[in-house]
Amino acid sequence: MIHSQQGFRISDFGLAKLLLSDQTLTHTVIRGTRGYVAPEWFRNTPVTAKVDVYSYGVMLLEIICCRRSLEMEKENEEEVILTDWVYDCYKHRRLNKVIEDDEEAGNDMKRLERLVIVAIWCIQEDPSLRPTMKKVTQMLEGVVDVSVPPSPSLFSSIC
Repeated sequence: MIHSQQGFRISDFGLAKLLLSDQTLTHTVIRGTRGYVAPEWFRNTPVTAKVDVYSYGVMLLEIICCRRSLEMEKENEEEVILTDWVYDCYKHRRLNKVIEDDEEAGNDMKRLERLVIVAIWCIQEDPSLRPTMKKVTQMLEGVVDVSVPPSPSLFSSIC
């Protein structure tokens, strides 16, 4: 973390852009926090700054939902993947489930929906569908319209 005059800032993202263009295909062991790692790290595809957009999207969902990206469900001890669960809640128009009993968040469902949609765009499995961080910022600020996102992955859980 970096301390600035405005407070603390998260500075863990942005490392992918340190790679040179001839370094985009990596054959090294994946390094990163489980749950934040973009799908292209597991494939033989180029790694670009879009991996950081993916990680940011996961982090944004964690902040919105006050949940970890991967959690064990208490009832049946199955692993719940936050990204899939939130998309299912969005798709079935049950965003109230992602904030549970947070009355303040529930008072501005339009803003909540915008935040969730931006996060879903960030976690798209196809890196070419993910926005740039500049566009993410513009979407979060309301400067750019946010369109309905496609399903981020082929797999999803039940909301």
